[in-house]
Amino acid sequence: MAYDILALDAIIYACILAVLCTGLTLTYKITRVPNFAHMSFAILGMYVVLVVTKIAGLGPYYSLPLSFAASGALALVLYYGVIKTLQKKGASYLTIMIATLSFDFVMIGILNIIADVISEYRITSREFTLRSFDGELFGAPAVLTVSLAIMAGLVVGLYYLLYRTKFGVSMRAAIENRSLAETVGINTNMMFGFSWFLSGGLAGLAGVLLALWFQGDPSLAAIMIPSVFAGSIVGGFTSIYGAILGGVLIGVSEIFGTGLLASATGAWVVAYRPVVAFIFIVVTLLVLPNGLASLRRRA
Repeated sequence: MAYDILALDAIIYACILAVLCTGLTLTYKITRVPNFAHMSFAILGMYVVLVVTKIAGLGPYYSLPLSFAASGALALVLYYGVIKTLQKKGASYLTIMIATLSFDFVMIGILNIIADVISEYRITSREFTLRSFDGELFGAPAVLTVSLAIMAGLVVGLYYLLYRTKFGVSMRAAIENRSLAETVGINTNMMFGFSWFLSGGLAGLAGVLLALWFQGDPSLAAIMIPSVFAGSIVGGFTSIYGAILGGVLIGVSEIFGTGLLASATGAWVVAYRPVVAFIFIVVTLLVLPNGLASLRRRA
């Protein structure tokens, strides 16, 4: 039974991490700057599902489109309000990177305020879980099926969007060579804005899934961001599908690695789960600097 629960945790967490890594990689391909505020988008989605479930009294999955829209809108605020403004002023990549980190600090403060406001309704808004509100599908927790469906939909949907539609071809052209894309009449500003909205929206969906199975709290942004970066780095940081694979690898390794160690040495090991992500980052940068995506290029 313990191993069944461990496997369930690993699958759900791996799917969530794959979705988060995909969004982070997508924004990096556009701005060439790592977005340290990416997990804030997910935490916002987490509080949207809390409000929908415990205040509005609706089923948790009704919050999926709302979380997608809210987190996507927040991503647009960061892109147009901060990153785009700094780019127009000729800011360096380092400056923009620090700006995303500063935005994350601001959002953590705002999310803590939101948590305090929600607690006024006599609702637990810190270290909460909505697992009891989840149903069952095919004899398993619904969140398992939904997380697998979202990840599978992400793989198929992105492939179709990027390689089978004119919009996707224009988006790839804008990402690869912005100046050339603008020369042939592609609205790169709209393409980049859509990419950021999509990235934030995906993070919002991940936040809903996190709240339905794991423990939700504003501090989760700082706790999970190393794992998200690890998945993107292992995948190659510029490869969308590499990010999905990297996220799954990190997610499964974190859950099974610490879970199996905990069964042998004690539960104290679980607190050091984020160390797994840092180990992957160090090993990848030393052995395979361009991540798993470079293996395909070599082949």
